[in-house]
This record gives sequence, structure tokens and C-alpha cells, in this order.
Amino acid sequence: MAQLWGGRFTKETDQLVYNFNASISFDKRFYAQDMKGSMAHVRMLAKQGILTEEERDQILDGLNGILKDVEEGRLEITSEYEDIHSFVEAVLIDRIGDAGKKMHTGRSRNDQVALDMKLYTRDEIKELNHLVKEMMEVLLEIMEAHLDTYMPGFTHLQKAQPITLAHHMGAYFEMFKRDHERLIDIAKRMNTCPLGSGALAGTTYPLDREYTAELLGFDGPTLNSMDGVSDRDYLIELLSALSTIMMHLSRFSEEVIIWNTNEYKFVEIDDAYSTGSSIMPQKKNPDIAELVRGKTGRVYGALNSFLTTMKGIPLAYNKDMQEDKEWVFDAIDTTKGCLALFTGMLKTMQFNKERMAESARHGFTNATDAADYLVNHGVPFRDAHGIVGRLVLLCIEKKIALDALPLDEYKEICPVFEEDIYEAISLKTCVNKRLTIGAPGHDAMAQVIKICQDYLSAYEDGVSE
Repeated sequence: MAQLWGGRFTKETDQLVYNFNASISFDKRFYAQDMKGSMAHVRMLAKQGILTEEERDQILDGLNGILKDVEEGRLEITSEYEDIHSFVEAVLIDRIGDAGKKMHTGRSRNDQVALDMKLYTRDEIKELNHLVKEMMEVLLEIMEAHLDTYMPGFTHLQKAQPITLAHHMGAYFEMFKRDHERLIDIAKRMNTCPLGSGALAGTTYPLDREYTAELLGFDGPTLNSMDGVSDRDYLIELLSALSTIMMHLSRFSEEVIIWNTNEYKFVEIDDAYSTGSSIMPQKKNPDIAELVRGKTGRVYGALNSFLTTMKGIPLAYNKDMQEDKEWVFDAIDTTKGCLALFTGMLKTMQFNKERMAESARHGFTNATDAADYLVNHGVPFRDAHGIVGRLVLLCIEKKIALDALPLDEYKEICPVFEEDIYEAISLKTCVNKRLTIGAPGHDAMAQVIKICQDYLSAYEDGVSE
């Protein structure tokens, strides 16, 4: 068993205990970050005269060789080692000899793993933001193409007022914009370097922590060594942000699932993102949307589990914190996969414009505009509300839409109605007279689309190194 702490112990660790304690099976994921951190640490040690330039160059050459061999498949990270730090150090010593034993000078595994996790998280935030941007780009394309595609807007899953598909997609654009901003905010707040914190109380070596932080693209070093090794707030924030992204994807998935039903037929999902039934040949199931909706609970579970892990941990580092990795890794993988698949499904989805418009017409989504028509002709709103309610009941009995009811029947209920009622309650009028910023009217949406285009032009993926 390759481990870094054996000198204090007089007997071998029980194999079951060793396996339970080991993290190599999952922390091998950030081998590149581990070596990147070690390279910066070694450069700093040489700058401070703690290592010679020759020792620095030997270690750097050795680390670069290990990194290349791992990436090209010539060197396998195996469970023979307790963790990724043990693997890198053992292989380095095997390759370059005693110089490799000096790499860990002035450092603890506590600040080393804290650094690795920050570097990994910072890299993953960039990838997550790239995927969020791809989603937003598809949403913007749909918005630009469907400024005049009318559909019902819903409250309580009841048809409420007419909107456009552009307006509906714009709501999700705003959600994912906030998701992007949350991720950027996390990346900026977490961007301090814990290396040099030691086990919890720093070190007596004359380290230049500012230099190490600069080499690794951090804004500066952490200012308290105990907090430096035990801070996992940024991971809780990340899991919360991922949970919110998944919540937005799940809401969107639910709508796609509804829109895909035979009762609605608003969308046609591409065959590549659907499956059939093993027994019913007519079925075309929205499996991707259903799986995204289902996997949301998995990410929520990671957040709740890690909050529970952290709630009782005294300062400073405790082994419980090893539990951060598997939860975070799984949540990141799940969210990235769901973003990529949902974006692909949305990009290839076909929208049934005629069906959407017909659904808006027959859902009495223009009833509010009929009431507004009466108000504009001097009828008190409360009376207008009752009059239009009677009109809706009549149309339900006749199984027709408001705009199909003859004018004489309008006048029979209220003589104020004239021929221009049909123009007033057309979907085009109902939508396009709503022109305040944020409303679905054509000109208002065109203004918002320009704002969205500008936002994507200035989009950040993460903290610049």
C-alpha cells in the first residue's frame, strides 16, 4: 500500500480500512490539477531558495513526463495508491530519485487537496458556462425565428392570455442568464489560493503565497490557514447553482413533455431524441425530457447530502470532507450531460405553429382583451368581466371560439359591441398591443432580443487565469 504517512504506525492498515479510507478511485479525476498545483509550488520553493534550480527543473521535468504519460495512456492510475497525491509523488520519486522527495516541502495534503478541488471546480465552471451559453444561443435562435408565432400562455396550467413562442422561450433565456451569472459569481468568490495553509496553521518555511497564487491564476492567497483547508462553501454554492440549473431544465422538460402529447401536439421531437414502445407501435416517447426531469432529484440529493456532511464539522480539516468529491463530480457530470442533451433536443425540435395558434384561439385567451374593449367603450371593468364571462359560456355551448361568434349574438348580450370587436380580439392585436418592455408584443420582443444578443456577445465562461 503506497501511502505518505506510514512513519508513525507500527502495523499495516487493515485492507478494509485502507479501502474505506482511500480516495484514488475518484480523486484521480483531478490528476492534471494536482500536478499543476505541484508545479507552481515547486517554482515558488525554488524562487524562495528552499529548492535549488536544478531540483526544481528535475521535479518539473518529472511531473511533465508523468502528465504526458497519463494523458497518452502509457501510465495508469491504479488503486495501489491511496490517493492521487500519493500516486504522483510515488511515481515522481521512482523516476527522478531523491529530488522527488522534496516536492512536498512546506505543504500538507490538506492544503493540497483544497487547492486541487478549487482548480478542478474553476475548470468545470468554465465548461458548465460554455454549455449554458450553447443553450442560450439555441433559445435566442428560436426567439428570433418566432416573433409572430402565437400560442397560449398559461397560469395554473389553464390557458390564460395569448403570447408568442419567442416570449415563452425568452423566459427560459432569462433563467439561464441568471444561472450563468451565479456560476460566474461563484468562480470569482472562490478564486483565492489555499496552498501554503499547511495542515491548518501554515508553515515555518518562507513561502511566497502571493507568487503561488499568481502562478495559478488566483486573485491572491486565502487569509486564514484554518479556513483555507476547511472551506467548502464554494462547493455548496456550486451544488446549489447546479440544482437551480436542473430545476430550470426540469420545468422546461415538463413543458416539452406536455407539448409533445397528442392533446397538445405543439412540438415534434426529433427521432434522435425519442424512443418508441416495446409493445405499442404508435408511441414516440420524450425520453430525454423525462430523464432530465428525473435526474434533477439526483443533483438535489448531492446538495442535501453535502450540506448534511458539513453541518457538524469543527475546524479545521476532517476526513468527512473527502465526501465532497463524489457528490460534486456526479452533480457536475449530471448537469453537463443534461444541458448538452436538452440543447440538442431543443435545437432539432419542430414547432407546430398552426396548432399553437389554434389552441390560443379556442382557449379563450383573448377574453381579457374582449373585456378591455368594453372598458374602452365606457363599460365599468367589473360589468365588462361579467359580460365576457357570459360570452365565454355561450361559446362553450356552441363549441366555437370568441372570434367565431356572430356580432348579433355579441350585441344580444351587450349592445356596445361593434364590428371592430373582431380586430380587437385577434391574436395579433392581443399580443402586439402589449408593448411595454418585457411584454410579448413584436416591437417589445425585438428590443429584448437585441439585449439578449448583446449579453451573449459579452459572455464570460469563467475567471481568467
